[in-house]
Amino acid sequence: MTFSPELEAKFADLITHYPEGRQRAALIPMLMFGQEEVGSITNEFMNEVARRLGLTPMQVDEVVGYYSMLHKKPMGKYHVQVCTNVACMLRGGAELYDHACHKLGLGHKEVSADGLVSLEEVECMGACSWAPAVQVNFDFHHEVTADQLDTILEGLKK
Repeated sequence: MTFSPELEAKFADLITHYPEGRQRAALIPMLMFGQEEVGSITNEFMNEVARRLGLTPMQVDEVVGYYSMLHKKPMGKYHVQVCTNVACMLRGGAELYDHACHKLGLGHKEVSADGLVSLEEVECMGACSWAPAVQVNFDFHHEVTADQLDTILEGLKK
């Protein structure tokens, strides 16, 4: 599998930040950077990363399966995640997720027909003190109300 020269440079640089025998620590950043370029984490992509880091494809697949920010299928240009874990749930996270489903016409890990937006219910964003939390790509929103979510979602269309 070939990547852009910019991504190849990022991968090469990442490896240098870890001591000999510890390059596997570059796995998550490699997956994140690669997913951004490729659009999702395919089997071919996992095999290539495994080869570069001296891991088995199964070891890479286990990491991909564990982290909610890594996706095996393409998500929308704007990936909306709504936390429904305990703290967020107690402050309206489940209702907020239901509101997002209704507003977007999407369910868990579904993508709009135009590919613009995808929606995901997530377990935890580490923002319990600011619940309920919503993340759009890498932008976090805290103490989100249904009205604020509507504003966020409308902003994605612009």
